[in-house]
Amino acid sequence: MTPPAIRPLWAGRALALTGIVLVAFNLRTAVASVSPILEHLEAEVPLAPAVVGFLGMLPPLCYAVFGVLTPVVAKRLGLELTLVVALVALTAGLAGRGLAGSALWLVVASSVTFAAIGVGNVLLPPLVKRYFPDRIGLVTTIYVTAMSISTFTPPLIAVPMADAAGWRVSLGEWAFIAALSLVPWVAMLLHPRRQAPEALPEEADPGQLRHALRSPLAWSLTVVFAVSGFNAYAAFAWLPTVLHDVAGASPAQAGALLSLYAAMGLPAALLVPIVAARFGRVRLLTAVAVAALVAGYLGLLLLPDWATWLWVALTGSAQLLFPLSLVLINVRTRTHSGAVALSGFVQSTGYLIVAVGPLVVGLLHEWSGGWTWPLSFLLISAVPAAIAAGVIARPRFFEDDRVS
Repeated sequence: MTPPAIRPLWAGRALALTGIVLVAFNLRTAVASVSPILEHLEAEVPLAPAVVGFLGMLPPLCYAVFGVLTPVVAKRLGLELTLVVALVALTAGLAGRGLAGSALWLVVASSVTFAAIGVGNVLLPPLVKRYFPDRIGLVTTIYVTAMSISTFTPPLIAVPMADAAGWRVSLGEWAFIAALSLVPWVAMLLHPRRQAPEALPEEADPGQLRHALRSPLAWSLTVVFAVSGFNAYAAFAWLPTVLHDVAGASPAQAGALLSLYAAMGLPAALLVPIVAARFGRVRLLTAVAVAALVAGYLGLLLLPDWATWLWVALTGSAQLLFPLSLVLINVRTRTHSGAVALSGFVQSTGYLIVAVGPLVVGLLHEWSGGWTWPLSFLLISAVPAAIAAGVIARPRFFEDDRVS
């Protein structure tokens, strides 16, 4: 097949590029914007630890469910219209969180928010493929960078905004950016220039998915993916509270440290795929991640008020397992259909496991009355990652796991 001719990035597709970047920026703003201002929020809306844990489990749970449903909807409505509907829902959900008058309202608004984000997660890659077939690598890097920035920005400004204008503004302000993201996509729907064919999200072959259930590689990649997300979403839900209780951090300091945690994912997203795909240093990368995770949690357990930033940065460094598991989906498959099946299995199953993390941490905290048990639980999660690393480091392919 002849590769597409390379065109200037902005030539005839400025709206598409602007829309993709704006959508990408919206895909993580809601994840870490609640926990830094939990103290402000609970002054008006009391939240039990189990409810906070449930709010923390909503993002990965919605990603898993809507990762499966979105391709079906997109085939009926098309990419752009499906995205517009998701952005309307996202705007309503983000605004609803800022207007919440009860725990139930907050949970419902958050569910709508993360369902819409789950749709956006699935739609961005085929949108890049449709509008930028000649610049897939560059545009993917741009939107992944935008997602990373949108992860560490909210906790950095959440407390100052809550102090200045109230927690409702701090939570609800992100609805403005979601509404702004609608503009380029609505413009393209009203004045479509459909020169490129529709590149709909792909669904995995059922036979390949059944094969994944018996594949040691598929399960090992799922474990590595899940351990990274398990710890990340537990941190997004609970880290500011942990740092306040064990290290005496103020809300603003805790929010800044959560932002540091999230920011550690940016260099990982940019460097890990190159190191893994080009140099094959999978065993080294997993060893670094596991060691960082263990050292970070031991620091928070034993010396929480000494170099707290270092322990947070170390635990945040373990996020490198996330881009590693994603790039290995392509590196460890021989065929396109195998990659689609392995990706569907790893992400759907992995996100279901990830969803349990924030809830379990909240229940352990409620049961024990402290953070020793929850932090020890997260520390122990490094063990399955270390075991699975031995499998994913071997140069074996997903298709080779078939039983003769």
